[in-house]
Amino acid sequence: MNRRTKIVATIGPASEDEATLRKMVRAGMDVARLGLAHNSIDEALVRFHRIRSVAAAEGRPVGILIDLPGPKVRAANFGETGVDLSTGDRLELRVGTDRSTRDVIEVDYEHLLRDMHIGDRLTIGDGGAVLEVTDRGDDNLIAEVSSGCRLRGRPGVHVPSDRLQIPTPTDQDLVAVDAFVEAGVDMIAVSFVRSAHDIRRVGTEPHPRGPLIVAKIETRAAVDNLPGIIEASGAVMVARGDLGNECSLEDLPHLQKDIIRQCIAGGRPVITATQMLESMVDSPAPTRAEASDVANAVFDGSSALMLSGETAVGVDPANVVRTMSSIAHRADEEMDYGAWARKVAELRMTSVEKEPASVTDAMTLATWRAAGELGLKNIICISGSGFTVRSLARFRPEANILGFSVNEATVQQLTLSWGTTPLLMESGGTNEEMVAGALNAAFRAGLVESDELVGILAGSNSRALATNVLRIERVP
Repeated sequence: MNRRTKIVATIGPASEDEATLRKMVRAGMDVARLGLAHNSIDEALVRFHRIRSVAAAEGRPVGILIDLPGPKVRAANFGETGVDLSTGDRLELRVGTDRSTRDVIEVDYEHLLRDMHIGDRLTIGDGGAVLEVTDRGDDNLIAEVSSGCRLRGRPGVHVPSDRLQIPTPTDQDLVAVDAFVEAGVDMIAVSFVRSAHDIRRVGTEPHPRGPLIVAKIETRAAVDNLPGIIEASGAVMVARGDLGNECSLEDLPHLQKDIIRQCIAGGRPVITATQMLESMVDSPAPTRAEASDVANAVFDGSSALMLSGETAVGVDPANVVRTMSSIAHRADEEMDYGAWARKVAELRMTSVEKEPASVTDAMTLATWRAAGELGLKNIICISGSGFTVRSLARFRPEANILGFSVNEATVQQLTLSWGTTPLLMESGGTNEEMVAGALNAAFRAGLVESDELVGILAGSNSRALATNVLRIERVP
């Protein structure tokens, strides 16, 4: 069995050179993430084109996700080596963007003094450091460290979302969207989403004409408005760092499971992110707890797992990807696919009012059942927009999904879809022509064998609005 759960790896100073990128692709990176919070648009565009070049040279589709900074507040730079904060330390919090030290942390948020009050707890760096505001001056806050850690770079500073005075997406976000849409980016992650309206404000064309929009669930408001956000988005990210700041830690694992369940039921890929192999920023191996966290995210139903600092600034990015790939692969082998698919079938019922989506729902469910009954190794899924592939993937079939499309943008976006090998078709046409072309392409690529029985799911022709034909064929 091939690894089914996809890997998203963040590209940063430790991984931006061609040699490292090539090693990461070979180690199993499916999607490269470019976080714009730490880089200019021009710097990110250089990395974007370098990733495209490496992926083309490797002959493998690698999706590219840009992660918009959003209204997330950040501290001024602590430097690459970082600063240690210890429990009991007292320090100042000031508005600024110059630099942060052990004694003075500058925060890039002009309303800091107004929005934070004595007694408030401030978390920095995905909850790594916790500070309690104890006093205030004319131009600063005094805080005591109640939980310390080492802080590097420009970590996020959590301001409760119900107090934050900045809209999502920001004006700077929209400038970045325009630049990367012009460059042909595959996916855009929107930070600090609070409602479906925030997703609509991005303003891009629906995918695949535009990028796949990924909603980051990291606020209590997003949890409360989750059904509408899922409906408005192309995919979802469980951003556990800030979400853990807004919700109690004991609730976080259960929220993760519920968000994933709702996303998969709706046919949306879902990424589980934040601190998955955090110790590998400095260490060649993860902790036992981290390995368990990765495996459990697979069992929860994650479509993809995300690496952040581990590959952006870690000591060996390719080794991190390889390690996550190995853990996820082993978890994939232990996944109870039958039980999972039965749950999904119960969660999402078709409705004649939602045609043509309901037709695709019914056909993908039928395909999962047929593949299981016949013991198929491969399902060829032909889709213009990728909707059919994503709908089939939510059932987690044991068969491999070979996702064919005549649309190159769709192929790139399918790099995020669970269990899917994305493949570009040379042309569309009638159902007979598409089936023959997909079978030949899959055979030439060594993905199917002669005389193998395969399932084929497609529309009656390349212009069909719904997937309405299921065929069982032998490979010539």
